[in-house]
Amino acid sequence: MAHGLGLVSLAAGLDLSLYQLYSVAAVVGWLSGNVYVHRRRHLPPSFGRRVAALWLIGPQGVPALLRAMAPIEAQAAAPAVPLYSLAVGAIFFCVPLVFGRRPG
Repeated sequence: MAHGLGLVSLAAGLDLSLYQLYSVAAVVGWLSGNVYVHRRRHLPPSFGRRVAALWLIGPQGVPALLRAMAPIEAQAAAPAVPLYSLAVGAIFFCVPLVFGRRPG
């Protein structure tokens, strides 16, 4: 919001390589997936399914923020990187979901 209001400039603040950015997306996705699986055990099943999208997309704001801090030239050269980082995070988010299912 601060960037949208013109209070802070995020451009050219942090130049991460794509490998580092995707690594951050993988870690954030994996951690949020594990936290979601742990929290879901204490929620009613119907409510747990409804908040899954929130747990998936919410923490992925960190890689999006890091990408927004890249130089403008780097952002223009690869405009689909935020979408790819969301996909990487979603894949790693789903791993604990698949292996964390309740038996039966």
